[in-house]
Amino acid sequence: MTSGTLRSPTSQQVPRSESGPASHPVDSRRPLDLKAGLFLFFLATLWSGNAIAIKFGLQYAPALRQGWMRFILGSLVILGWAIYTRADLRIRKREWSPLISLSILFSVQIITMNLGIKYTTAGHATVLLMTASIWIVVLSHFFIPGDRFAPTRFLGILVSYLGIAVISADGLRDSGGENLILGDVLTVISAVLLGARQVYNAKLVSTIHPAKMLVFQAAFGSVIFAIGSQMLEPEPWIWAWGLLGSLAYQGLLIAGFGFLASLLMFKYYYPSRITAIGLTQPVLGIILAWIILGEEPTCLLWVGGALVMFGALLAQKKNPAELAGDAPESPEPRRTTGHRTQDSKGGATR
Repeated sequence: MTSGTLRSPTSQQVPRSESGPASHPVDSRRPLDLKAGLFLFFLATLWSGNAIAIKFGLQYAPALRQGWMRFILGSLVILGWAIYTRADLRIRKREWSPLISLSILFSVQIITMNLGIKYTTAGHATVLLMTASIWIVVLSHFFIPGDRFAPTRFLGILVSYLGIAVISADGLRDSGGENLILGDVLTVISAVLLGARQVYNAKLVSTIHPAKMLVFQAAFGSVIFAIGSQMLEPEPWIWAWGLLGSLAYQGLLIAGFGFLASLLMFKYYYPSRITAIGLTQPVLGIILAWIILGEEPTCLLWVGGALVMFGALLAQKKNPAELAGDAPESPEPRRTTGHRTQDSKGGATR
């Protein structure tokens, strides 16, 4: 008699055989297909405008104040989705610790990002934030089952990182002084924390509902940012259509739709493959910064952009083990002995 198969949202348990113990859980995340890749490119385009929206809004409201307003708007989108899907938002006892840890990581990452963007340029911030992809691929190798560090993927990440370095060098060529360096350092710290947070998200999303994770982070972050803004930002803010547009982009499109869509993609696909598509963000971000903020691109920008795109292509290439895993399994050969049919593993059937 064969025992039943247990399933969870992102993993499945191999049935227990009669002759041996059950296998370890198998992660059901998979490589990207064309449809998922195109959707991720659309998300990357949205995310590439986030630093520009924050930078644009700084002329009306300081960095931390933008943060809690952004979270409130984003939580409206997430709550609407949770109500539509009838998600259970009750927090179990075992969920408090990981949710608090995730929210602290999330809040510190967004604080360093917003402050970094305050002191550096929008295009430069977009490029430096994408160094998170390096940390995601490295951490996924150790913490996400099946997301292995293949040689071609490693080469692709290195090529993309070289492109990011070229674009960064282009931005540093016209240094604006100590503030620019401070902004760059804060942005790189934010990128490291972002990589760790994305991998932690990918692990938790198999056991905690995405809506619950996002609502908790938004509520926690709103409180932290509101307190920080009250203590550290005495300057007034200006209500204007420009601020409303900036907050709508940051809140509704990024903190709401963007966070939710990204988290769901991490639930079903390998984080390192998602990150490879996201490596197009530096190119998209600098082009948008040129159009919206007047940051004119240079020759080094195009060289760096080409390296980023080529590296992303390499990072998507499947290794032989994945190609073998995608192929359908052939049936076990059977041999007959008298009136009984025997499979290659020694089991006999009539």
